[in-house]
Amino acid sequence: MAKEKAASKKTKSFEETLWDSANKLRGSVEPSEYKHVVLSLIFLKFASDKFNERRQEIIKEGKEKYLEVVEFYTMKNVFYLPEESRWSFIQANAKQDDLTIKVDTALHTIEKNNKSLAGALPDNYFSRLDLDRSKLAALIDTISNINTIADKSQDVVGRVYEYFLSKFALAEGKGKGEFYTPKSIVNLIAELIEPYRGIIYDPCCGSGGMFVQSMKFVDSHKGNTKDISIYGQEGTTTTLKLAKMNLAIRGISGNLGVKADDTFSKDQHPDLKADFIMANPPFNQKDWRASDELTDDPRWSGYDVPPTGNANYGWILHMAAKLSENGTAGFILANGALSGGGDEYKIRKKMIENHLVEAIIILPRSMFYTTDISVTLWILNKNKKARTVSHADVTRNYRNRENEVLFMDLRQWGEPFEKKFVQFSDQHRADITNTFHTWQEVRAAKEYQNIPEYCYSATIEEIRDKDYSLVPSKYIEFINRDENIDFDEKMAGLQAEFSSLLKEEAKSKDELLKVFKELGYEIKL
Repeated sequence: MAKEKAASKKTKSFEETLWDSANKLRGSVEPSEYKHVVLSLIFLKFASDKFNERRQEIIKEGKEKYLEVVEFYTMKNVFYLPEESRWSFIQANAKQDDLTIKVDTALHTIEKNNKSLAGALPDNYFSRLDLDRSKLAALIDTISNINTIADKSQDVVGRVYEYFLSKFALAEGKGKGEFYTPKSIVNLIAELIEPYRGIIYDPCCGSGGMFVQSMKFVDSHKGNTKDISIYGQEGTTTTLKLAKMNLAIRGISGNLGVKADDTFSKDQHPDLKADFIMANPPFNQKDWRASDELTDDPRWSGYDVPPTGNANYGWILHMAAKLSENGTAGFILANGALSGGGDEYKIRKKMIENHLVEAIIILPRSMFYTTDISVTLWILNKNKKARTVSHADVTRNYRNRENEVLFMDLRQWGEPFEKKFVQFSDQHRADITNTFHTWQEVRAAKEYQNIPEYCYSATIEEIRDKDYSLVPSKYIEFINRDENIDFDEKMAGLQAEFSSLLKEEAKSKDELLKVFKELGYEIKL
C-alpha cells in the first residue's frame, strides 16, 4: 500500500527539485536578490561542463600542450575557465567559510577572460549578501548533480533558467518581475511574425526571452540561426546582466548596447532598421519624458508627439521608426492604447491611414505574473501589400491587405497553469497563427472567414466609421455573450454615476455635521 501511494505521487522534475533547494535561501534575502545567486551558479556549472567537455576533446586530439590556451576554447564557442572558476574548485571549497568570496572570484575571473561576457556577471554579489553558508553549500551540492550537457537534444540549462525566471517573477509579485514575459506569449508572437532571418530587435529586452524563443523558433523550423542578428536595450543594470547570461548559456551572440540605459533618452541603436521587433514594454509608463524633452525627436516624424503622461504611444512610434522597409513588429500593450483620446487618437489615426496596423489581438486575463488585466498584442507591418516571402519551410504569397486590419478576441482562450494563471497550449497557438496566416495568404489551405466571437477583418472605411477605435469588440460579432459593450461609453457612465454618489455623500455629511453643530457639538474631521 505504501509503495502504491509513493508511486502515485508526482515525481518532481529536476527544475522543481532545484527550486526547492534554492528556495531555502529565502528569509533575509529577497527573491529579487537571490535570483542572481541561483542563476549565476547555474551559469557557472554549465560553463564548467562545457569547458571540461572541450578539454577532453583537446586531449583526444593529442594537443595537451594547448589545454590552457584560451583560443582553443573560444574557437568552439566555449568559455575558457581558469582553475579558480571551475565548478570542481567551487565544489571542493563549498564547506569553507570564504565560499562566497571564492564564488565571486570565479565569476569575476571568467568574465575577465571572456570578452563576450563583459558586464554580464554579478560583481562581488555573493560577498555583499548575508548568505547562510550551509544553505549555499547545499544549493551547490544540488546543482552539482545536474549534468547540463548530458542530453544534446535538450536545452537543459535553458530549461532551468527559464523555469527559475518564471518562478522568480511569481515570487516577486506585482510591481516586480517585469523582466519576464511568459513563454506562452513570446512563442505566440514568434509564430505570428515568423522571424526566420534578418535583424531582431527588442527595445526593452528584459532577461532576453524574446531572443531565446526566436532562436528556438528558427531551429524548430529548420532555419539557420546564423541568419539572425540580435539587437536590444534594457534600462536596468541587473536585468541586463540576466539577459547577457541568458544569451551566453545558449551560445547566442547579440548587441545589447554598451550599458543599461533609457531607450527614449539614450537610444543605444539610433540608426538601426530591424526586420522583426518583439517587445513587451512597461504598461502605461508615466513621466517617461519631461514636457520639453524629445519634442522634435525624429522617431515621431510625421506624427504628433506622444503625451508625457503615458509612454504607450512613445513605444509604438519608437518601434515603428525602427522597422525596415518590410519590417514586422509584434508587441504587448495595455488595452487603453486601443481607444485613447487627444494626441494618442491623432497618432493612432495616422498609423491606420498609413496602413501600418496589421492585427489587433486581445489576450486573456491572468497571463502575466505581475498583472491580471487583459492586454493587447499588436502586429505592425511596414508592407501589407501583396508580396511573396520565402522561409526555410514555407513560402507565403500575401494578399493585398493594405486597407484591412485583422481583429481577434482570445479572452475565452487558454488553459490554467500554476493554479491562478492562464497560458496558451500548443494547439491554441497553432489555431491562432493558422487564422492569422490564412488571412494573410493568397493560397491558404482554406479561405479566411470572419468568425463571430473570434475574428473579423475590418476595412479602413469601417474603422473610420468607428472613429479609429481599435477595440476588437466594435468589429467582431458577439452572439452568445453580451460583449458588444462600448468600454469607453460604459466607463464614462460609471464615472458619472460614481461622481454623483460622491456628491450625495458629501452633501449628507455636511447636513449631519450641521445637525450636530446645532445641538452644540463640534465634530472635527
